Amino acid sequence: MQAIQDVLIVGGGTAGWLTAAFLARQLGTARGGVRITLVESSDIGIIGVGEGTFPSIRGTLSAIGIPEGRFLEACSATFKQGVRFDHWVRPPGSPGAEHYFHPFSQPSQRAGAPELLPYWLLGEAGSGRAFAEAVTLQKAVVDARHGPKRAGDGDYLGPLNYAYHFDAGRFAALLADHGQALGVKRVIATVDRVDLDEQGAIAAVHTREAGTLSAGLYIDCSGFRARLIGEALGAPFRSMRDVLFVDRAMAMQVPYARPDAPIASCTIASAQQHGWIWDIGLQERRGVGHVYSSRHCDDEEAERTLRRYIGPASDGLTPRRLTLDIGYRETQWVKNCVAVGLAGGFLEPLESSGIGLIETAAYLIGQLFPFNGEMAPVARHFNAFMSARYARVVDFIKLHYGLTQRTDSAFWRDNADPASFTPTLRDQLAMWRSRPPQRLDFITDVEMYLPASWQYVLYGMEFKTALGAGAAALTRGEEARREFATIAQLGAHALRDLPPHRALIEQLLARGGHDQRAA
Repeated sequence: MQAIQDVLIVGGGTAGWLTAAFLARQLGTARGGVRITLVESSDIGIIGVGEGTFPSIRGTLSAIGIPEGRFLEACSATFKQGVRFDHWVRPPGSPGAEHYFHPFSQPSQRAGAPELLPYWLLGEAGSGRAFAEAVTLQKAVVDARHGPKRAGDGDYLGPLNYAYHFDAGRFAALLADHGQALGVKRVIATVDRVDLDEQGAIAAVHTREAGTLSAGLYIDCSGFRARLIGEALGAPFRSMRDVLFVDRAMAMQVPYARPDAPIASCTIASAQQHGWIWDIGLQERRGVGHVYSSRHCDDEEAERTLRRYIGPASDGLTPRRLTLDIGYRETQWVKNCVAVGLAGGFLEPLESSGIGLIETAAYLIGQLFPFNGEMAPVARHFNAFMSARYARVVDFIKLHYGLTQRTDSAFWRDNADPASFTPTLRDQLAMWRSRPPQRLDFITDVEMYLPASWQYVLYGMEFKTALGAGAAALTRGEEARREFATIAQLGAHALRDLPPHRALIEQLLARGGHDQRAA
């Protein structure tokens, strides 16, 4: 058993370069630690399904040493405070709320104050007040298209929780530059062949331009093709198409009507007959894409739906088309190879799980790194953790679809059929009919989405929880009513304190340029 001195990452893009940069910092590559080489082909572009992230990205960018201003400028990035779901509960034109909001900020709970969710269920927040609106002020800020922070707040800090939208190609380029500055060696070459040794581990990777490359640990970031973990090592892929139906996407880059157009500070997810459309605002354009099920409509109908949503601005634009492999490998670390990103799995763009799962995998590799070369126990730990996390993401995404009241198409009727739910999701929904979700329903370390996120979606989708006799223990109604009133008042204050989203971006970009001149 030999100590690991070299890591070879096969594939670039967000998965490859984010992993490379994180490991370079974690393993001290620039200071003589573990050597990291990344090999990527000049012929393979960025897949980049969607351009959204989850709040964990702030900690990751800070950990690898990229200043927030540099990130915003280099990636045409904007702020994301959550997701607005249009027409997921019922089709357009139906009586009732047209949308609900999943904010990133947690429900308010002051020290010693009661948890608000049970009292919201009792109606203490007032008739017709949505859960997200009642327990946070973030919906009011997003509705007004204001940002989550002020220009004077520190990097990755602000009064409201947030993530980002960004240009996927620019993000990969920034990570590549930064990774190389951290000591990662970049090799531009195409992998032709992978050799295995007598034990079935990877012995070497042969490239067309750079010859043979070898390492103690190989990281497969080669996308859906999965050159190492799938093609060479044969790790099986578990399809989730029986639970999550979408398997196609087409996207367009849509320019703003004018340079000073307001920028939404959330992802807009608009439900359609056979899937949904994402609408993401960047600095100079919107990224708009239709995710749909090929079992329920063909590509031509899907494109008509996308163009109808965008309107005349889609004239002359050609959509980029993608086929999505929905599922994951339950064994993502085999012998001396571990998969990160699409090579390990993909669970559709909804709720931006893709980059979050890349962050998790990179973090685990860095924290569990087998310096002494003893792979097997690390692989078992990694596989158990990642498999559990993927399974929980599947349940969370299905929650959005399965609780719909829509019956206007086979897509929505099929999604609402409990037979398409996983057993774990069916059990949880059964429990939540008589009590709201709480922390004991979740294993924190394997959850990507905190209990509050489940609550926002559950009650945004108008799930019914009948507290019954459990209501007798809820004796702090007056305190809860005061807190609901305070949150409403703070929302108005936040709109005065927090700048419009585009103005915030412009202030931060201007400050970045000033800081660079001062330096």
